[in-house]
Amino acid sequence: MTAQIIDGNAVSAALREGLALRIARLKADGGPTPGLAVVLVGSDPASQVYVKSKHKRATEIGMNSFEHVLPEDTSEAALLALVDQLNRDPSVHGILVQLPLPKQIDAERVLERIDPAKDVDGFHPVNVGRLATGGPALVSCTPLGCLILLKRTLGDLSGKRAVVVGRSNIVGKPMAQLLLRDSATVVIAHSKTRDLAAECRNADILVAAVGRPEMIKGDWIKPGSVVIDVGINRVPGAEPGKTRLVGDVAFAEAAQVAGAITPVPGGVGPMTIAVLLRNTLEACCRQHGLPFAEIL
Repeated sequence: MTAQIIDGNAVSAALREGLALRIARLKADGGPTPGLAVVLVGSDPASQVYVKSKHKRATEIGMNSFEHVLPEDTSEAALLALVDQLNRDPSVHGILVQLPLPKQIDAERVLERIDPAKDVDGFHPVNVGRLATGGPALVSCTPLGCLILLKRTLGDLSGKRAVVVGRSNIVGKPMAQLLLRDSATVVIAHSKTRDLAAECRNADILVAAVGRPEMIKGDWIKPGSVVIDVGINRVPGAEPGKTRLVGDVAFAEAAQVAGAITPVPGGVGPMTIAVLLRNTLEACCRQHGLPFAEIL
C-alpha cells in the first residue's frame, strides 16, 4: 500500500481563495474590512519570516494587516499597553502576539490580556474553556488546520478511533477537543503512555505532535489509517553542514502502511496561517453581529 499524500499547500490555497471571496462579498455589502494585528518583539529571524508571511497572505485576500515591531528590550508594561490599545481599536478584529517573547516578558500574562473576542490564536483561557465545553470559540490554528485536513480526507469522523500523541496546550489538548466535538473516540497519548506503539496501532486517525524527529515508526501505523504529522524538526542533512526538515513520523515507512498521510514540509504547516486568516474573518463577523458559516 502507498498512502495518499495529503497536500496542505493545496488545501490551504483553497481555503484562502474561499476567504477572499467571502471578504469581497462582505465589503461589497458595505461590511467591515477584517483587520489582523501582529505584534513582534525582538528580531528573531524565524519569527520575522513568519510575520512577513502573515502580512503577505492577509493582504492578498483583502484583509487589513497591521504590523507592530518592537525592540528586544521592550518592557512588559509597554507590550501590555499596546495590547490594550489594539483591544480598543475597532479596525482590529484579530490580535496575534508572536511567540517566543523575550525573557523579561511574562507570555501568559500578555496572552491573557488579549480580548478573547480578538484572540485569533485561540490561546486565551476563555476560548480554551469554551472549546472544552462545546461553546463558540476561536480555536488554536494548528489543530483546527489538522481537523480541516482530516475532514477533507475522511468526511465524517464519527466513531473513528483517534490517537493524539502529545498533550501540549497549543496542539495536543485542543486537537483532542476538536476530535471529540466531531464524535471521534479519542485517546491522548504521551511520553508516559504504556506501550505507546500499541496505542498508535489501534488508531484510525493518528495525530503526531511530540516534537521528536521520526519517533513514530512504520510498524506503529494501522494499515489504512490517516496520519497527521504536526512535527517540524530540523535534523542533519546528507551533506556536511546541511540540514533538512522531518516530522514526528518516519514518513517513508509510514507511507507504505497508512491510507493517507501529511508530508513534512507541505502538510500541516501551510494550514496554520490559512486558519489564522479564517479566525480573523470569524472574529470580525462575530464582533459586528454578522453570521459566519463554518469553513471545513
